[in-house]
Amino acid sequence: KTTKELKDLKVLLVEDNLINQKITLLTLKPLVYSIETASNGKEALDKFGTANYDLILMDIQMPVMSGLTAAEKIRALESTTNSHIPIIAITANAMIGDKEKCLSAGIDDYISKPFQPAALIEKIKKNI
Repeated sequence: KTTKELKDLKVLLVEDNLINQKITLLTLKPLVYSIETASNGKEALDKFGTANYDLILMDIQMPVMSGLTAAEKIRALESTTNSHIPIIAITANAMIGDKEKCLSAGIDDYISKPFQPAALIEKIKKNI
C-alpha cells in the first residue's frame, strides 16, 4: 500500500448536517487536494460510482441511507474491483457497541463528534 500525502488526497465527506459539514470542510480544505460532499448514504454511493476517492469520511445517522448501510454497499462494490478505500466514521453515537458496528460494516476507523481538528487529521494520516 502506498502512503499518500494529505495534500494529494481526494476526500468524500458524507454528512447530512450542514454545520458539521462546514466545520469538517474548514478543517480539511487547506490540507487536502480535493474534498467533495454528499448529504446521505445514497448520494455517497452515487458519487463513489462515478469518481475515485482516497478517503471517505462517513456520518452514521443520515436520512435516505445510513452510513453503515452505505459502507457495506461500498465494500460490496469494492470486492469486485479488488480495491479498498479507507472509510472513517464521524458519529455522535459514541455508545458502547457503536465502534464494533462500524467496524463490522467495513468502516476502518471511527471518531466521535464533536472532534478536535487535530484528532481528525491524525486519524486520516493513520488510515491513508
